[in-house]
Amino acid sequence: MEPRVSLITLGVANVARARQFYEALGWKASSASQDDVAFFQLGPIALGLYGRSALAEDANLDDSPVGFSGITLAQNMRNEEAVDQLLEEASRAGARVLKPAQRAFWGGYSGYFADPDGHIWEVAFNPGFKLEADGSMRLPD
Repeated sequence: MEPRVSLITLGVANVARARQFYEALGWKASSASQDDVAFFQLGPIALGLYGRSALAEDANLDDSPVGFSGITLAQNMRNEEAVDQLLEEASRAGARVLKPAQRAFWGGYSGYFADPDGHIWEVAFNPGFKLEADGSMRLPD
């Protein structure tokens, strides 16, 4: 299997509300978006927003609420100030800050927020993970 992720789809309670949240963070929805689905280009991958119950049905699963799903999404930033700024922007857009930014045991700086549907995002500055000019992250060899 080729090691690559092309699309991450988040199941959301209300596609329009979720789209508005991510647009408030400055993301631009693709023209492929429709009333029942929204897409955002995120560098080499895309993020989709789709009705939670419809996504569960498509995967042949029951839509049952859960606590922690075992998944977090992350955006690495270029410096600590950018971490603080994004957490503040997310809060203003309707996110719930779960953990304010702070020094991390692994040598970086990070915090967490939950979007309006409870999807957890880590916002981090990791001095060991290089960010390219286009924002893509490169792990050490």
